[in-house]
Amino acid sequence: MSPHVPLLRRRREGVTDYRARKRAITSQSVLLVVRISNKNVLSQFLKPTVKGDVVLSAAHSRELAKLGWHGSLKSTPACYLLGLLSGKKAMAAGVKDAVVYNGVVPFIRGSRIAALLKGVVDAGVKVPVGEEAFPDDARLTGKSIADYASKLATEDKEAYSHSFSALLKVGFKPEEYPAEFEKVKAAITGASK
Repeated sequence: MSPHVPLLRRRREGVTDYRARKRAITSQSVLLVVRISNKNVLSQFLKPTVKGDVVLSAAHSRELAKLGWHGSLKSTPACYLLGLLSGKKAMAAGVKDAVVYNGVVPFIRGSRIAALLKGVVDAGVKVPVGEEAFPDDARLTGKSIADYASKLATEDKEAYSHSFSALLKVGFKPEEYPAEFEKVKAAITGASK
């Protein structure tokens, strides 16, 4: 066997962190995996096995659109709502606790992954994470986006149209994020307004 055989090819490509993967598998815990693409977010609860990971439950941000969400499917408020939906699905599948495993993707305090974790925790799944990692309520509910959009709409209409063109094209005003957030959150939790 040649010394140049790519034994750790996936690590060199930045796909797999073998040390983190080994810790996750040997912990015998359910893994919470979050993947954020250019348009969507995917959340899965996995049980690692010798033959491969078994998906116990999954939620995709496109499911939020079916619940009436018109905002961005990868924004911080959307990530929180997806976490809430994902956590509810996981609880229904019998998952009570999980460990975050994202491979080589770093977990950053206040990030969209942290917003998703806040939703999962609020749904009742126990995940070992400190409260200080979660974004504040203004970011979770979309109030910060709405405030920025309002300010931009009065100061620079062209920048406003450019920054929020995708939302405006589908007829959604970014100033409506908090109201939209509460509406979809009520739909997920089953609470009536």
